[in-house]
Amino acid sequence: MHTTWMEIGLMLLSLAAPAGTRTGPHRIFVISSYHKEYLWSQDTQKGLCAGLLEFHFLDDAGQAAEFTRTDTATSSRCVLQKTWLDTKRQNGKAQIAAAVDRVMAELSAFRPDLVLLGDDNAANYVGNQLVDTDLAVVFWGINGLPLRYGLLDSLAKPGHNVTGVYQAGYLKECLEFLQRLLPHVKTFAVLSDDSETGRSKVKALESLHEAGALPLRLVESVVTNGLEEWKAGALRLQDQVDAFFVMNHNSLKDANGSVVDQLEIGQWYLQHIRKPECAHERQFAEEGMLCVCDDSGYNQGYQAVCLAHRILHGQERPGQIAVTAPGRGPLLVNRTRARMLGLEITPALGAEEIIEKALALERTSNPPGAN
Repeated sequence: MHTTWMEIGLMLLSLAAPAGTRTGPHRIFVISSYHKEYLWSQDTQKGLCAGLLEFHFLDDAGQAAEFTRTDTATSSRCVLQKTWLDTKRQNGKAQIAAAVDRVMAELSAFRPDLVLLGDDNAANYVGNQLVDTDLAVVFWGINGLPLRYGLLDSLAKPGHNVTGVYQAGYLKECLEFLQRLLPHVKTFAVLSDDSETGRSKVKALESLHEAGALPLRLVESVVTNGLEEWKAGALRLQDQVDAFFVMNHNSLKDANGSVVDQLEIGQWYLQHIRKPECAHERQFAEEGMLCVCDDSGYNQGYQAVCLAHRILHGQERPGQIAVTAPGRGPLLVNRTRARMLGLEITPALGAEEIIEKALALERTSNPPGAN
């Protein structure tokens, strides 16, 4: 632990106004683990803004657009500031430590009365500096049960100054939806980066498989941050399995150690892999993957603001608010990928939303099979 974090945490004990006691506009500080261009971050931002408008933290849609564009907004009832840890692209230990030092300094200068922590790294590296201060803390987007970060006594009774919402995963449901689209599919392999997010999802999927809870047989998991190893695994396994479960691939690095853009990886995958795939978040359907049971980033952001409203306006204490997982988002199918695979999308297949474009293929003028 860095000494500067401890010092700033102690400062916050004296600077923060306990939730419900502030007489002026509420001050909310939002910390995202990732970066603004990341598709998941854009989805959570939409949910945040919907909640901020519904509960009158923001006055109108123009302020929501300003907040999304500039990371700041001031309304009649609230002052908002958002900052980014950028730990998908800057994920070395020294880089994360420097980002946390920067963000903690920004937080201290802002003097919030509530902090929203987006996703695992913000909850872990920042949340642990804020436990048992006078700040109200609400997290979203933690993968799997959030007890492992030491922020809570239990899900039902968090017990401290922290509560939030986490991602249930809906991994089994993703495979069930894939099998509904393609009943002949019996086996699958997993492709994932070796990030905090990717590892936790793969472990959860493997545990479900070991318990006999999945509709398909898991043949192998490829978990790596090496792009060439990831590609080689995909090419090798497409001759051995009926389908893929494509997990996060935002931390893959090239031979020079540079993080490769998600859509560049997606473009390669869609052009080289001829087996169907499922994924677990809307961002991957937008990228071009065939089908998704959406563990919704929108729902994560929206529910986090619902909890903030209960704390700041209802004067409930975070430690008394149970931690829960929001319900799933829609069942999504990407029509471009379906055409590439020769699949006709009919109402009987049960898709609740059709994604027409594949963002990863927009880099090419004539996507394969899109005619």
